Amino acid sequence: MIAAGNRAERATRPPPALRDGLLIVDDHPVVLQGFRRLAEEAGIARVHEAADIVSGYRTFHRHRPGLVVTDLSFGADGLSGLSLIRRIRALDPVARILAFSMHDDPVIAARVLESGALGFVLKDSSVAAFLEALDAVRAGRSYLPHAIATGIATLDLTPRRSPLARLTARELQILSLLGKGRSYSDIAGILTLNYRSVVSATSAIRLKLGAGSLAELMHIALTQDGALR
Repeated sequence: MIAAGNRAERATRPPPALRDGLLIVDDHPVVLQGFRRLAEEAGIARVHEAADIVSGYRTFHRHRPGLVVTDLSFGADGLSGLSLIRRIRALDPVARILAFSMHDDPVIAARVLESGALGFVLKDSSVAAFLEALDAVRAGRSYLPHAIATGIATLDLTPRRSPLARLTARELQILSLLGKGRSYSDIAGILTLNYRSVVSATSAIRLKLGAGSLAELMHIALTQDGALR
């Protein structure tokens, strides 16, 4: 009887798309305000806001909204939004996440999806495009701008087109932070890793990118700055 009752409770539990609320994570107040208005226009009454990945994770943990919209870059912390996406997915595997960014690099978008987001939309997209992305992810469908989707498909066909295509999402974050002059200890703190894990990952990145030294790796990070900021 208890098992049957539990099954009945699960059957009547609302699906993730219908869970109340939306969390928006961005470190620019004007952007937060703009997305709040767009979310309300989309019919979402409860909108939570956070300005960094730590408060973003805590807010998600506290309120468990059905939908998350997050930026990828926060100040000097590189692509730390990827870490937030992974942490939210680890806490709630059915969370529906839309990432938005100023970068139109298909490598970055591919890593966003790899980290667990359902969709990716550019910050300079039209209001109609953003609402389309929001509706798709809210309904449990994936969303990518056509040009980005085409670029990701091309990466599969020509893996040497971009050196970043060889890196995992975590390695991409570490390279981004190295390019910003962050020390191993800094990176370990930002990404919640131990020091040795960062050193090991950096060695793996050097091998993948063919960098003979840390200085050469830093040079690569700087030349790829447009995709990593």
